[in-house]
Amino acid sequence: MDAPDRRDAAPRSPERRDFLVATAGAAAAAALAGAHPSFRNASTASQEKKMPFTLPELPYAENALEPFIDQKTMNIHRTKHHQAYVDNLNKAVDGTPWAAMSIEEICRKAKDAPDAVKAAVRNNGGGHWNHSMFWKWMAPKGQGGAPGAELAAAIDKAFGSMDNFKAQFADAGMKRFGSGWAWLVRKADGSLAITSTPNQDNPLMEGLVDVVGHPLLGVDVWEHAYYLNYQNRRADYLKGFWEVVNWNAVK
Repeated sequence: MDAPDRRDAAPRSPERRDFLVATAGAAAAAALAGAHPSFRNASTASQEKKMPFTLPELPYAENALEPFIDQKTMNIHRTKHHQAYVDNLNKAVDGTPWAAMSIEEICRKAKDAPDAVKAAVRNNGGGHWNHSMFWKWMAPKGQGGAPGAELAAAIDKAFGSMDNFKAQFADAGMKRFGSGWAWLVRKADGSLAITSTPNQDNPLMEGLVDVVGHPLLGVDVWEHAYYLNYQNRRADYLKGFWEVVNWNAVK
């Protein structure tokens, strides 16, 4: 029996061979994905769920506030402590209407959070807002400007002088037992006040804090904000803070 004559059969082009190989590979991959859930998960592992809150970048280098705030403290404070507040807040609000709120709105409504997540929203929402502003309220020495004329006049009216204001602000930070913040606040009637809050509370949290208003300036007096450089010398840390206040952001 004669062998079939293949002289007239057109040879496969390289493009056709590549197409057939790719098609076969895709079919095999699809079969594996259908047979093995773990393979399906691996194929989407790179598509991470977008979280509503993220760690902000610093507006300056980590070492830019030295010697008043050292680089190591800045790194740990932001990438460990602040990041933890962000991560825990995202977990607390995941799948709830709170995930669509701004961080300021979350702070204002913290007292109304569901009981199951109220503590997490209050602590971590406050921690995220407070630290996000804290980084903005500081600048390298010589770059923070001076209080604007309107603010300076309001400070003089409320506290008698800038020196009196600084002394009272530092006193609020010193007298905050344990961990917390000291604040300069503009109240609803436009007047200025100095207050302090425990933990990560802030003056936005109506119904949870003594003095409610718009925070103009805040300083973190948790030990993690200064202990590496100042140890137990909180007063020295607060004195150094004035060297790096960004008055351009105090408004």
